[in-house]
Amino acid sequence: MDTVNWRLFADLAEVAGGREHTVSIEADATVEDALAALLDGRDDLRERIFDGDELTDDVNLMRNGSPTALSEGVDDGDELAMFPPVTGGGGIGRGDA
Repeated sequence: MDTVNWRLFADLAEVAGGREHTVSIEADATVEDALAALLDGRDDLRERIFDGDELTDDVNLMRNGSPTALSEGVDDGDELAMFPPVTGGGGIGRGDA
């Protein structure tokens, strides 16, 4: 068995009961398999991120710092992240007057 580490942000962390979760996966697993392991016993999170059988549009997935898809493979020790879209901050730090 391999393991991957999930990092959840914003309301997803609240619904899941924490920001960081380690899950066990098979050696030939995909992001979808790792997500299924994360969702095991977390029905509230499943309801938050899925619309029927599809991920909602307001959920972003990352693998080792890069955008990913459910069908991508994962390796032992990978870091997966899930978060809602980030919204703007009013121009702070952009030289706006």
